[in-house]
Amino acid sequence: MKKITFLLSLIVAGIVSFSCSTADEHATEASATIQRITQRGRLLVGTTGDYRPLSYREPSGEYWGFGIEMATRIADSIGVGIEFVPTSWPTLTADVMADPPTFDLAIGGITITETRRSSMLMSDGYLANGKTILCRAAEADRYTTLADMDRPDVRVMVNPGGLNEAFAIKHLTHATLIVHPRNEEIPQLVADGAADIMITEITEAPWYVRNDPRLAAPLLLTPFTHGEIGVLMRKGEDDLLALTNAVIARMKADGTLRQLHERYGLVYGY
Repeated sequence: MKKITFLLSLIVAGIVSFSCSTADEHATEASATIQRITQRGRLLVGTTGDYRPLSYREPSGEYWGFGIEMATRIADSIGVGIEFVPTSWPTLTADVMADPPTFDLAIGGITITETRRSSMLMSDGYLANGKTILCRAAEADRYTTLADMDRPDVRVMVNPGGLNEAFAIKHLTHATLIVHPRNEEIPQLVADGAADIMITEITEAPWYVRNDPRLAAPLLLTPFTHGEIGVLMRKGEDDLLALTNAVIARMKADGTLRQLHERYGLVYGY
């Protein structure tokens, strides 16, 4: 009987030890991303730098925008500096999922979609968005529906590899589609007459309308789609996702998110 009791005590001790060890491993895994960032001393942020007013890189190399400020607040919450890493819309998914990681998270005009959520992590939304158009102000009355744009004589310009191009390919099958490599150049090309319409977002269109009187966004308040913009990161970075969501929730609660919307002239939807 004493031998049986002794054996049982060893088994129980082993189970407890295994459970504690497993819990420690899970705890280590759960905080691995933030630990890596803290040890490095800076948060690596992937951003396209071509999306005013969310993420734009000046010729000097300086980044500014709504998303850039969001990223800075995330870095501040971790207690580290920040470094921006260039990415592009065609390579965004590959860059996020790269091994070893290209950066810790991506930010700046990235729409939350089920496709992205199925293979990566996406934060809660911090900015409402939806597909709309930019056109020349003199022709604003010409475009009120997709049917008005889906004609061979209408030149529609988009940037490659993103949801704007996908939207145009799906819905504007009869229009003349022009793919231009640099998103930030398209509004001026439309204003200059090189294209008639730019497929864009309600987060981007207001900035160009305010800064170029030749442009208009006639469907700004009635976008073709409705969605949200969030922060994108690779699977397994659950600790960084939780921290990012906490930052977004705090900014919604204390009014700083609304202030950012007002600063950049964007509609506050929360």
